Amino acid sequence: MSVKVLIPTPLQKFTQNQAAIESNGSSITELLNDLESNFPGIKARLCDEKGDLRRFINFYVNSEDIRFLDGQATPLKDGDEVSIVPAVAGG
Repeated sequence: MSVKVLIPTPLQKFTQNQAAIESNGSSITELLNDLESNFPGIKARLCDEKGDLRRFINFYVNSEDIRFLDGQATPLKDGDEVSIVPAVAGG
């Protein structure tokens, strides 16, 4: 199953400067593991030492925030688009 993943600029150094990549996984957790196997080091930027998503990184599946879906267990299907968006703070 192929999923399009939109990579934010600060993480593109791990993806050979690609802003969008194709990856695999039937859930966000599986997608993260696939990303790590293809782009070593990227998972440490997205997840803490327990494997949980970092609080300042937001994931969207087809424009839906996974926090309002099933979190890391959110299912993925062929053709889905996953956006990785660093949180922005400030005033």
